[in-house]
Amino acid sequence: MTENNSHPETKARVGWREWITFPEWSINAVKAKVDTGARTSAIHCATYEQIEGPDGDNWVQFEVEPDQRSTRRIVCQAPIIAQRSVRDSGGHEELRFFVLAKGVLGEHQWEFELSLTQRPNMKFRMLLGRTALEDRFLVDPAKSYVAGKSFDN
Repeated sequence: MTENNSHPETKARVGWREWITFPEWSINAVKAKVDTGARTSAIHCATYEQIEGPDGDNWVQFEVEPDQRSTRRIVCQAPIIAQRSVRDSGGHEELRFFVLAKGVLGEHQWEFELSLTQRPNMKFRMLLGRTALEDRFLVDPAKSYVAGKSFDN
């Protein structure tokens, strides 16, 4: 897996939509909209609730529905790294849990902040925002699925 590159000529190119996997959560495919207009990344969760972690710290348990054509849910848990107010594209403000996600996009693996929200009616289960893209990827808005699939269905 490749690491961060700050030179434009060495950055990986991605399209306006890509497949992302989260191996630590056993999520092998989420269709993400690469959204340079969004500062933060977000994933749709059918449910989420704060729980006590193994060391008594604050964790969140959440259920991800990775495919919008299925009601299959994957139960995940992660430490809460922040709880912040986020304004969506419609101007609505929501207090969200943030976790540190270890994502894989094509041959690239990296960690980024991911907010948990409910977006059941949206076309994409995930938005990959510009802070996750920063210093790593160049977006080609005319292309889709440039990174390919790093998973088997």
